[in-house]
Amino acid sequence: MNSLKDRHWPRLPSPLPKDVTDRVLMGYPEHYLEYPLVEQVGLAIRSLLDTPVEQLLTLLQSAGVPLYRRIAAGEVLGLRGDPRIDVFNPQMIDIAAATVQIGLSPERVSQVLDEFDGLGLDRSWIDKETPLHSVHLDSYRIARFAVTNSEYREFLLDSGHPSLPSSWAFGRYPQQRANHPVYSVSDSDADAYAQWLSRRTGRRFALPSEAQWEHAAAGPQRLQFPWGESFIAEYANTIELGYLDSTPVGVFPQGASPFGVLDMAGNVEEYVADDYQAYPGGPQINDDLVQDVGRHRIARGGSFTRFRDLARNPRRHGRYPRPIYVMGFRLVENNNASTCQSCEV
Repeated sequence: MNSLKDRHWPRLPSPLPKDVTDRVLMGYPEHYLEYPLVEQVGLAIRSLLDTPVEQLLTLLQSAGVPLYRRIAAGEVLGLRGDPRIDVFNPQMIDIAAATVQIGLSPERVSQVLDEFDGLGLDRSWIDKETPLHSVHLDSYRIARFAVTNSEYREFLLDSGHPSLPSSWAFGRYPQQRANHPVYSVSDSDADAYAQWLSRRTGRRFALPSEAQWEHAAAGPQRLQFPWGESFIAEYANTIELGYLDSTPVGVFPQGASPFGVLDMAGNVEEYVADDYQAYPGGPQINDDLVQDVGRHRIARGGSFTRFRDLARNPRRHGRYPRPIYVMGFRLVENNNASTCQSCEV
């Protein structure tokens, strides 16, 4: 089912009113609705409860398996114990040193606005991506998956870190979402996790720089989405999918980046290492995020609560203090210590 006509495809007012509710921001009415994908996943979970772990892994990694069944396989795997998740040895993907281009040519801003018309975009949000410019990257390794709830739990237990994810209702660990990405953490929480894991392993973990993140998502071809130039709703957990919840990591194999990194579009937004500042030669944007929040950490990739425009590889976003912005993170491992701003060994 690759047709967007079967998915959530509303039009939002532009400009968006300041007092808009989260439901309106997601393109939904205030009253309750049923979500067909949620029901399909629930039925599939019951049918997979006794399935061997090896078969569950095969199901969730197979693009030919229906999406609802891949999600269900991931949910059952999370309850049984997901062998893909290893807190002290996360799966990492090698990225070779290169001089890469990131950002967006100013001439393409209008094209992007036209392509995503109806999502309430402000021109300044896309201007923030300009200009297209070159950055040299030393070789690095990037995590195949975002950091999960089970990994973050290990960090909290071992470190005594005092800040809990607000998505953990009343501070209770969500066992049923062990292999979902952790979200609703702060940028300083994410940095603390990377520093803790560096100390515990003797390796140099950190959050990726903007350039590292974008290159890992877009590849040498500078794709607009991790999989290509056009948005496909079934390739990422954005609001268009109509699931309204996080999903287990790695259940969208078609959405892999050119390097094989998973979930770089959708599921949860991902903090990077950089606070917002204008790109070299680009305009300093004083948009609503700057006005309302001030200094803020850049986040990338979009989420299950936001539309496809935030899933574009060049898109630069950040956290507003409201529940609709679900912020997580993934790690890089820097081979060159001088490029690791937040590593602590």
